[in-house]
Amino acid sequence: MDINLELRPFQPSDQPIVKQLILAGLVEHWGVLDPTLNPDLNDIAHTYAAGDFIVACINGEIIGTGAIIPENKNGRVVRMSVKKEKRRLGIATVILNHLIEIAKDKGYEQVVLETTSTWQDVIQFYLRNNFTITHHADGDTHFVLSLCQ
Repeated sequence: MDINLELRPFQPSDQPIVKQLILAGLVEHWGVLDPTLNPDLNDIAHTYAAGDFIVACINGEIIGTGAIIPENKNGRVVRMSVKKEKRRLGIATVILNHLIEIAKDKGYEQVVLETTSTWQDVIQFYLRNNFTITHHADGDTHFVLSLCQ
């Protein structure tokens, strides 16, 4: 990747841009958006205080997000999103790998995540990044990546 990508922790001043970026990605996948379904995005710093929420920037512009939150002895990846115009450049892989490194540093045994089962491009992304499908439930596909050697 020949882009100047910076990963940094979310800052409260990022709130409006990050919320809009994530919601725009959901609209792309769903076609519509129910604003009541994403209350965690109203105060990201508070909602994700127990975890690590990161943003990806190019020349100061926020173009991607991802978070890892504690869940028992595991880390759960949530809110992965890359601005539509910046996809297919490897940015999501860099974000995901950074979140996996955070999980390792925190001593998590596994990284888990889920995505909507109809989002085949997203499912293929996680499979390419060594995640394994554990099960399907309620329209979602669930994944795991073991960190134990």
